[in-house]
Amino acid sequence: MTEQIDCAVIGAGVVGLAVARRLALAGRNMVVFEAEDSIGTQTSSRNSEVIHAGIYYPTETRKARLCVAGRDALYRYCRDRGVAHERLGKLIVATTADQEPALQRIAAQAHANGVTDLRRVDGSELADLEPALHASAGLLSPSTGIIDVHGLMRALRIDAEQAGTVVVVRSPVLAGSVGADGSLSLDIDGSGDVRCHAVVNCAGLRAWDVAASLTGFAQEFLPAKYLAKGNYYSLAHGSVPFSRLIYPVPVDGGLGVHLTLDLGGRARFGPDVEWVDEVDYRVDGTRVGEFESAIRRYWPGLPDGALQPDYCGIRPKVTGPGHAAGDFVFQTAADHGVPGLINLFGIESPGLTSCLAIADEVATML
Repeated sequence: MTEQIDCAVIGAGVVGLAVARRLALAGRNMVVFEAEDSIGTQTSSRNSEVIHAGIYYPTETRKARLCVAGRDALYRYCRDRGVAHERLGKLIVATTADQEPALQRIAAQAHANGVTDLRRVDGSELADLEPALHASAGLLSPSTGIIDVHGLMRALRIDAEQAGTVVVVRSPVLAGSVGADGSLSLDIDGSGDVRCHAVVNCAGLRAWDVAASLTGFAQEFLPAKYLAKGNYYSLAHGSVPFSRLIYPVPVDGGLGVHLTLDLGGRARFGPDVEWVDEVDYRVDGTRVGEFESAIRRYWPGLPDGALQPDYCGIRPKVTGPGHAAGDFVFQTAADHGVPGLINLFGIESPGLTSCLAIADEVATML
């Protein structure tokens, strides 16, 4: 049996749901196909739940541009739709004097990206803000916050469905083809073909597999794929003496083992960067010593034996170890020659923060 629809979104993570909502509100007839049993079970729900300010990314990259625009849109959306969030702010800290030039570079990059509320804090002010913190200097980012990502995805799904979108779970895209008339046909779980005028591939970790399965899509247009596992640890007991998020200066592949808080005040440490070859959501408990060492650089008071493995996530990256962080990759027919197909690759952090801005850009492309 062959069904005919206007537009398919593949993947019901936070980005796929945001895209479906945006296109449905613009009048498109939408169906979202999700391979898992429920929405947002992979990258979208395995992160720090942080609303990023847009500080680190090279100017004019999609990450820089969409993070700043997405941050503002996301705060507005959360207020309008009652999605739980809090603008806690964060401190990016130099724990030694030789790290302080890195703070200057970060501040310059943030300003170039349009993040104008970042300011340096030193000495007594730093001690007043976070008495338990060990740092020689820091940057205070008042625009950084935290969010209930599951509440966000529920709100996006409700908006999309109320605008006519159908979200179908347990429906993996197994293959597809490009018709002579330019239409796209998708094999959904082997149960039949769905013909679409447009397809937006938001499959996250599976985006490469989905694109590669489409007959008529040339494999040469697949970008490189790397997987960076991020382990998180939490406190086995007690609480942390901090009211803001604490980030060290960035490291290769990520932002270092930072301290985040959830909306219940629970502390999480991570993610670290562990380059892996396959998706595996088991937390590596042997890394506890590395975590303790990294955390004690800014929180010397971390008690011995206080950390326990918590959860982990996998970042889908387009660049690997030792290389500069890659940008979001958006592919259209101008890139790969398949009309109506948009592929999103490498949607890692700040993908959550950027989701509404990503959706706007996809809508413009279509």
